[in-house]
Amino acid sequence: MAKRLLLAVLLLVGGLGFLAQNTTVAQDASDDPLKVAFIYVGPVGDLGWTWAHDQGRIAIEEMFGDQVETAYLESVPENPADAERVIRDFAQQGFDLIFATSYGYMDPTINVAADFPDTQFVHISGFKRAENVSTAFGKIEEPRYVAGMIAGRKTESNKIGYVAAFPIPEVIRGINAFTLGVRAVNPDAVVQVVWTNTWFDPQVEREAAEALLDGGADVITQHQDTPGPQQAAEDAGKFGIAYNADMIELAPNAVLTSVVWNWGAYYTQVVQGMLDGTWTGNQDFWGGWQDGVVGLGPLNEALLTEEIITEVNEAVASFEAGEQTIFTIFTGPLLDNTGEERVADGVAMTAEELLSMMWFVEGVEGTIPNS
Repeated sequence: MAKRLLLAVLLLVGGLGFLAQNTTVAQDASDDPLKVAFIYVGPVGDLGWTWAHDQGRIAIEEMFGDQVETAYLESVPENPADAERVIRDFAQQGFDLIFATSYGYMDPTINVAADFPDTQFVHISGFKRAENVSTAFGKIEEPRYVAGMIAGRKTESNKIGYVAAFPIPEVIRGINAFTLGVRAVNPDAVVQVVWTNTWFDPQVEREAAEALLDGGADVITQHQDTPGPQQAAEDAGKFGIAYNADMIELAPNAVLTSVVWNWGAYYTQVVQGMLDGTWTGNQDFWGGWQDGVVGLGPLNEALLTEEIITEVNEAVASFEAGEQTIFTIFTGPLLDNTGEERVADGVAMTAEELLSMMWFVEGVEGTIPNS
């Protein structure tokens, strides 16, 4: 995994001395609060993926107060041995509900859950479930599409750079949705992709953005957990669209908006169900803009025209009302970037097809490495 930023007090947990833990005890142990644990792949200070999940944990505390006790472990590697050890340790400590917030924790979660049938587990972004294991993710492609519209209007070079993490369907769907948004308003623009094979590596991700900028891109977006690509855009006098959290303050002269997660909208639902006894395992959640789990951060009005702002607000309202969804985004005719028709006119891709998507739409410049 990427470089770790240890932002909390180091301690040994299950023999792992490289991790950091923070526990918030909201109520005296005798009152039996619901114990909720989170396993994070990066540091909570990344202002990215992990930060967004931790905001969801904080939302739980704010909503339920002394009814809950929360804990987290940050920068947990996705290798099976380490991840399983951490998840198992939380289960052995008696936590009632455990959120595993990265794809690589899928099999370790399933393995531990088999030994702790009275503990509920929720795995983010995976597909394997069990009687006490649920899965959850969000249709981040919806705000990606609208962000693409912004980029398509803002570019002058008609070259937009995309710093991408790993060649997996989640990332590819985002690239494609963004590109479809770009091309909806600017058919001449292309999206150029560079892969980093990182989730959190500020230097590598910044260098990838710099390469795209050197190649002529004048808007940079990303599927990364650091603000490095946005700061590279600012230093180059260009523009950017951030991911995971609002990053305007970190690059105020570049960031046009941010594609954001609001995990609290989902996490509070799960905890409420646990508290009132209505939550059952083996559930699958795939929430969209209507559910409040995904959206756009503030628009940088200093960098956008009134016409662009009006167009964006109309698109946002359409998604919030359910008039547009991930399925309308991916309705044919859709060609791939070799010119082959992949989706016929008027046909919407199915959830299964979207969740396994491994091809680029027309307008993307780049290849998908074998993974």
